[in-house]
Amino acid sequence: MTDRLGHKQTAAMFALMVLGREVPNPELKELVGFTLTGKERTQLKDAGYITSEQVGRPFVHQLTDRGWAWCEKELGAKTPPPPRPQSTLCSVLYLVLGGFDGFLRGRKLHLADVFGTPVPPAPTEDLETRIRVAYRELVKEPRGWVGLVDLRPKLGAPAAEVDAVLKELSRAGQIHLVPEDNRKALTAADHEAAIRIGGEDNHFVAFEGS
Repeated sequence: MTDRLGHKQTAAMFALMVLGREVPNPELKELVGFTLTGKERTQLKDAGYITSEQVGRPFVHQLTDRGWAWCEKELGAKTPPPPRPQSTLCSVLYLVLGGFDGFLRGRKLHLADVFGTPVPPAPTEDLETRIRVAYRELVKEPRGWVGLVDLRPKLGAPAAEVDAVLKELSRAGQIHLVPEDNRKALTAADHEAAIRIGGEDNHFVAFEGS
């Protein structure tokens, strides 16, 4: 098998490159309009460009290291697109890919750096930190009480996640949670914002040492 592949095999290789993971045939069909089967599949597998195994009923494909290397070589190829049938769009695509190859080479990057394992997002403040910051913004005096109805909207986090952090802080003795003494003063929003601990709804929080 030569390094130049047919249109469908080339399209499959680039699709697997962009997805950067195992891709079952039904998903490949949904995304690019065809499946990788028959001689086209076995040729790519025999060439060492892909792994392709039957998982349940469908075949599941993924690029190998050699497959990634083929894609990099094809990106920078000075030769024309694969043999006919070919279209103007195909030719332009190869022109775009060549420019992308130049961009990667200029920055000493590889395709796997772009399409491989996703880069983890930059760390953001954890929820406990956001709770502490919001509390300090709302509290009127050291170790003062802040209503959960006022605290929750500033956090932008699901109630269950906020409850889990508050309960952990309470168990650690870093906060105090208390109910509203005058239950008649509670609004529907107060009831919704309350946190239930030990069978009792709590409506206010105070941090130790804040």
